[in-house]
Amino acid sequence: MHISSSVVNSQAHDLYVETKTAQEKLADACPIPHVVLRPTLMFGWFDRKHLGWLRRFMDKSPVFPIPGNGRFRRQPLYVGDFASVIAAALDQKISGTYDISGRTEVDYVDLIAAIKRIAKARAQIVHIPYRLFWALLWLYARIDRDPPFTTNQLEALVIPEVFPVIDWPAIFGVAETPLEQALAETYLDPRYSHIVLDF
Repeated sequence: MHISSSVVNSQAHDLYVETKTAQEKLADACPIPHVVLRPTLMFGWFDRKHLGWLRRFMDKSPVFPIPGNGRFRRQPLYVGDFASVIAAALDQKISGTYDISGRTEVDYVDLIAAIKRIAKARAQIVHIPYRLFWALLWLYARIDRDPPFTTNQLEALVIPEVFPVIDWPAIFGVAETPLEQALAETYLDPRYSHIVLDF
């Protein structure tokens, strides 16, 4: 099994896209039967990056900045569903390449608003013009050598693209968790929602 990424179908061109594409070629060159899974942006327990980092930022800052109007389509994938797909692929010995995209399309600004509402975060959502947002990130990177968000990531965020959607619940025989329920499980579970992995 090889875990790839939806970015191999992206319009973005950066080192991450290049390495994921190269990894897929290596996996496909292997004569052993295998499956390649391409998840979109994932979220769930123990997330130290992406939506997990943004959720924690809401608790640390009085404002949550959104570049431009925030109308950038996303297809978030619940990690619990992806774990079920992995288990099913192994159990059923499925082979081939599959795009495991989140099946609910949502604008970035609406996704952030949903996280804020579910987690009862206090940060106020504030829209900042794209060029100013980019300049502020560039300036911050001059001060911090390891910024949490970069201009390259901002540029990738605003690319207007939607990744292929297949009926992976039927293909792998797993149930899809509705987005609102998945967000609630991620940010409200008293056992695990507060745990952040450190690596």
